Amino acid sequence: MSKKDIATEFLRFVAAGNVQEAYDKYMAPDFRHHNAYFKGDRESLKVAMEEAQQKNPNKVLDIKMALEDGDRVAVFSHVKQHPEDRGGAVVHIFRFDGNYIAEMWDLGQQIPDNMPNENGMF
Repeated sequence: MSKKDIATEFLRFVAAGNVQEAYDKYMAPDFRHHNAYFKGDRESLKVAMEEAQQKNPNKVLDIKMALEDGDRVAVFSHVKQHPEDRGGAVVHIFRFDGNYIAEMWDLGQQIPDNMPNENGMF
């Protein structure tokens, strides 16, 4: 599998509620992340992902594009907390150590109700 394939499968597993399986298959033991709302260690983000899945079991992830460059992968997605949600544009950036995710950043922007940009978010 390419790193791009690993990153997109990891996100699909998490969105489908298979957080533990995603971590077991793809996370480096010393994984760290840069989400400002949680401690930067592996376990804190895992707990947050599991809690998010319980709160929003019908999450929708639509991956629009993934780019790979060396040990880095960026995945651009439309994420909805439930099917009726307008959702947001989210970019996950991964750094790999071999075939394991060693580090992750995530950035998001909500989709506004009245968007003046005729090109849309995607």
